[in-house]
Amino acid sequence: MIVKKEKIVAIIQARMGSSRLPGKVLKEVNGIPLLKYQFERVKQSLFIIETVIATTVREENDVIAEFCEQNQISCFRGSEDDVLSRYYECAREYKADIVVRLTADCPLIDPRVIDEVVNIYMENDYDFVANTAPPEGFTYPGGMDVEVFSFKLLERAAREAEKPSEREHVTHYFWQNPQLFSTYRIDLEKDFSVYRLTVDYPEDLDVTEAVIFGLYPKDPLFTMYDMIKFLDANPVIKEKNSCFRPNTGWQSAFQKDKQAGF
Repeated sequence: MIVKKEKIVAIIQARMGSSRLPGKVLKEVNGIPLLKYQFERVKQSLFIIETVIATTVREENDVIAEFCEQNQISCFRGSEDDVLSRYYECAREYKADIVVRLTADCPLIDPRVIDEVVNIYMENDYDFVANTAPPEGFTYPGGMDVEVFSFKLLERAAREAEKPSEREHVTHYFWQNPQLFSTYRIDLEKDFSVYRLTVDYPEDLDVTEAVIFGLYPKDPLFTMYDMIKFLDANPVIKEKNSCFRPNTGWQSAFQKDKQAGF
């Protein structure tokens, strides 16, 4: 009997709009857009079959579609605000069996971290596996965010989720409803959540630029632990963005739920 291999698709949500750092996903470091750095790192995953950039139909995001075309990267365009429907329609179009959710504000994502999360999902019977959700008490550095779930689960969420937070943040419906789904969060033995390797503010971009210039020439596939060591060795750089709290977007989404009567 021939067993069909499940197609694992990484979907990176990306858009140009950002109140804190407009156009951040295509900001360049050493002449290379951040989205290109991320795509090249995701490509090194041992599990992912295809990587798709999921942007929106708004005109301001035409440049992302053009970037994808120029770099031969798969691209999907969908709703700006209903990100859950964008993910569902993208996963359906690219015939994903398993979805790896990534965001474009994590350009330094470590493919080894991706594979760790995917491997735990594949070897167990969880509906949803992540390393930074639920957000309270996670131990990974910001910017190493990975979430894994099946297309069938995504299809169910797209059909059932009603709250604004669930439509905007894709996976809220999973980990906010433990009575419906079996979820698992991977945690490290040591808490590294104080390290900020995401790009949301100008100061984040400064840190990312320093990490790339410091590590990329030696090994373009530098690891999460290489980045931690680099920041420990350069405390002035580490402190540049240490004042920013993670997951503020999720908190504002919960406010939208209240305003909508949930």
